[in-house]
Amino acid sequence: MAVCVLFRSLSSNFSTVLPLLTRSAPLSPLRLAPASYIRRKIASSSRVSAALKFTDKHEWIRVEDDGIGTVGISKFAQEALGDVVYCGLPEVGTQLAQQDEFGALESVKAASELYSPLTGEVVEVNTLLADNPGLVNKSCYKDGWLMKMTIANPAELDTLMDEAAYDRYIRSIED
Repeated sequence: MAVCVLFRSLSSNFSTVLPLLTRSAPLSPLRLAPASYIRRKIASSSRVSAALKFTDKHEWIRVEDDGIGTVGISKFAQEALGDVVYCGLPEVGTQLAQQDEFGALESVKAASELYSPLTGEVVEVNTLLADNPGLVNKSCYKDGWLMKMTIANPAELDTLMDEAAYDRYIRSIED
C-alpha cells in the first residue's frame, strides 16, 4: 500500500514536470529556482571579501566591506594556549606594520605574543576581553576578536593564507 501511495505521488509530480522537460528550447536554471533562493545566493556570495586570512603565527584577519580588518587568533592557537586569563591589547591609534608585535595573551599554560597580520592603524579593541578573556577560547572567530584595524596596504593580504592553505599548514606542523 505504501509503495502504491509513493508511486502515485511521484507520478503525479512527474506529470506536472513532463511538459517542461519536453520543450524544445532549453530552460534557464534561473527559471527553475525560486527568486528568493537566487537573491539569497547573490547576497551570500558578496561576503567573499569577508573571508578569513591567516598568518603563520596563527592570527587571522577578516576584512569587512568598509575596509576595516578584524583580527583574532585561530582555533588552533587558542586550543594550544588553553584557558586565556589575560589579554594585553594595543591602544586605539597605534600604528602597526605587518608582523609588528601588538600585544600578548596569557593562559594558565603559557603566554604568547600577538603579531599584526597587516600594516595599519588600530581603530578599536575588544573591551569585553578585559573582563572576560575566556571569550577568546569560547568564540575565537566571533566574540573573541582582539582588535580592528585599517588596512594601509591591501596587497599584503596576498601574503596571508586562506582557510584551505592554513588547514594544510596546521597539518604540516602537527606531523
